[in-house]
Amino acid sequence: MDLLDNVIQPYAWGSRTALAELLGQPTPSATCQAELWMGAHPGAPSRVRRGAEGRSLLELIRAAPERELGGVVARRFGGELPFLFKVLAAESPLSLQTHPSLAQAREGYARENSLGLALGAPHRNYKDPNHKPELTCALTPFDALCGFRRADETLALFDSLGLESLAPLLAPLRQSPDAHGVARMFEALMTWPRERRGALVAEVLEACAVGARREGRFREELRQAVRLGELYPGDPGVVGALMLNLVRLQPGEAIYLPAGNLHAYLGGVAVELMANSDNVLRGGCTPKHVDVPELLRVLDFQCGPVRTLVAAPGQDSESVYPTPTEEFRLSRFELRPGLAPCPERRGPEILLCAKGSARLSLAGETIALPRGSSVFVSAADGAYTLEGEGLVFRATSGL
Repeated sequence: MDLLDNVIQPYAWGSRTALAELLGQPTPSATCQAELWMGAHPGAPSRVRRGAEGRSLLELIRAAPERELGGVVARRFGGELPFLFKVLAAESPLSLQTHPSLAQAREGYARENSLGLALGAPHRNYKDPNHKPELTCALTPFDALCGFRRADETLALFDSLGLESLAPLLAPLRQSPDAHGVARMFEALMTWPRERRGALVAEVLEACAVGARREGRFREELRQAVRLGELYPGDPGVVGALMLNLVRLQPGEAIYLPAGNLHAYLGGVAVELMANSDNVLRGGCTPKHVDVPELLRVLDFQCGPVRTLVAAPGQDSESVYPTPTEEFRLSRFELRPGLAPCPERRGPEILLCAKGSARLSLAGETIALPRGSSVFVSAADGAYTLEGEGLVFRATSGL
């Protein structure tokens, strides 16, 4: 088992307090701190303290994949750690985005390679040939846009704005109030003539500002649209955001995002567990590249409410968030004095102490896990025991 030194991604939407407080560092931090990456992704692998100088977790695993991952995981995922674990701290909204399926990622990655696009090219969509299903679990109240709302509710929201100019945009949804109509409406929005786009967004935002000042069914949705519009004036993604479910997660609640789900995180702190990929297709509310044809090809337009997940009690004080994904499995331990779970081993693991403190004991060795620290447990390590008083998240393979 190895304590991890992890990379912090300084994206502009990050917080200058949340991750610093988690890690026991001075606040405010010198720069925005958006994501703490725990894993072996080539873009920002964690480092382990094994040996005199230490090495990256990616190097450690590639040097001995069967030992570090176990035979089953190593063979199934080509000798790579199949998941990436993060803590996300959003001070301002992220872009509207979705992630491809495995088949779409493989095809897109090969296609862009054949075109000679550099991996770092700003107009490249596929950075690797992997999909990116993800599970997000709130550590604080956490707001997100997630998946397309029911068609009748979307019509009710836009009708509440009282704008006759929206009739052409809403016509496909009135004709077909289902996933097909949602797709046609979103396509109409994303392909709206560029010379008329700014006027449309401005008119919608003006109506949203009026609606947000009075009591009503969609007041919070309208308020969030105004916020996005202030950050991204003229961006059609601001109007597209009004087609999505607004979700507020309380600490401990989670959402699972499969391929094709259009979403945006609006604010809060959460842990994220995902397949080991960085493939993102953006749909707006960003200065970065938006490939509309590719986005429309990848999106899943099924519409309806979002299912909120809570951890289901499992064995030995472990509570598990159920997902259908082979690459990862997220669970949690709420430790207290007198409780010493010895969880069943599931191949490679990363443990994160999110609150309080913990101790991990294995074969006579004990590692202290203060708040914010994380540890990699190799498949070759034996059974271990957890003790302490706090909250520990456990990332493992879903096999």
